[in-house]
Amino acid sequence: MELTLLGTGAPAGLPRPDCPCAACAVSLGTDARAATSLLVDGSLLLDLTPGAAFAAARAGRSLSGVRQVLLTHPHDGPPVEVPAGLPQPGRVPDGRRLALLTGHRVRAVAMDAPGTGYAVTGPDGQRLLYLPPGGAPAGLEVRPVEPYDMVLLDVVGRPDALARLRAVGAVGPATDVIAVHLDHDVPPGAESRRRLAAAGARAVPDGSTLTVGVYEDVPDVPRRTLVLGGARSGKSAEAERRLEAFPEVLYVATGGARNGDTEWASRVSAHRERRPGSWRTTETCDLVPLLAKDGPPLLVDCLSLWLTDAMDTVGAWDDAEWADGGERALRERVRELTAAVRETRRTVVAVSNEVGSGIVPATASGRRYRDELGRLNTAVADECEHVLLVVAGQALTLRG
Repeated sequence: MELTLLGTGAPAGLPRPDCPCAACAVSLGTDARAATSLLVDGSLLLDLTPGAAFAAARAGRSLSGVRQVLLTHPHDGPPVEVPAGLPQPGRVPDGRRLALLTGHRVRAVAMDAPGTGYAVTGPDGQRLLYLPPGGAPAGLEVRPVEPYDMVLLDVVGRPDALARLRAVGAVGPATDVIAVHLDHDVPPGAESRRRLAAAGARAVPDGSTLTVGVYEDVPDVPRRTLVLGGARSGKSAEAERRLEAFPEVLYVATGGARNGDTEWASRVSAHRERRPGSWRTTETCDLVPLLAKDGPPLLVDCLSLWLTDAMDTVGAWDDAEWADGGERALRERVRELTAAVRETRRTVVAVSNEVGSGIVPATASGRRYRDELGRLNTAVADECEHVLLVVAGQALTLRG
């Protein structure tokens, strides 16, 4: 089954008309996108958008062979005038099936927002799923027999939709996840590619023709990622964003409750409100057993607070205790942690502070903490496939 993407952008296109934002300003060339529309094997058109015939011609395709036009967006009529020769667009009711003379079978997928999704099976048995902007499948209780070969959805706007599909097995390791309905929420180019790759997805330019079931371009999601950054740099938000397209994430909070500290409670509450509802949270600094177990992805926030607890435990703040075995005990704990990171089979995203570039601490204990955190970050980074430094909300790739 062959798929030509006549457009890959949001309904308003990218750049948006008359929008002065920075993302729209640089959405040029291959980063400019028309509203999403898909041509399947030259015979099935999913969504009719302005200039569809010209878009097909630019891609080296023709709409003359289209036998069915299906709408997905939350409206009842065609969005534009129907070009001569095309059948009248329609919509399949949720749950209903449609068999085309070309051998394609279509099933309408109910959504949790206005619009219709379509699961298409080609004559060769390859399967794709296309979802409208801003929507996720509703009622995914039954695990499908096999994953889709290709899924096209609003990865940036609804990462939880991808998480739901993964949770029931509809998206597997070999599923080609294509981001469509791309808007100006994320700067195009390298930043967009980086964020999509972290979700196991990719974007392609308008006019691209893809073969469903060819997996060479499916990005590999890094199994171990370290996210570094200064205070309020956006490092935690970046770490959370890397896993929001995956189900059943275990959020490991190493800071504890700190009863009576209202400012700390406010910070914890803000983090919780940001997380997807399907995530679980545990408060612990005992990371080694969690890393040794099989299970869903781990988000550890953060290693700097883990280090504070470890230094408390070994008496690192007292010079005499530090010299009398405390330093040796801390080195052993760091070695155990880094060994667990090296050996884990789970997907792990760990957050840590980068404090070595600021003012030199005035106290010996402060300098000791700064030095030990630098050593810890270096040791963990050595075991990670992907290392990021977040500065002013911008993620810089150091490795991976």
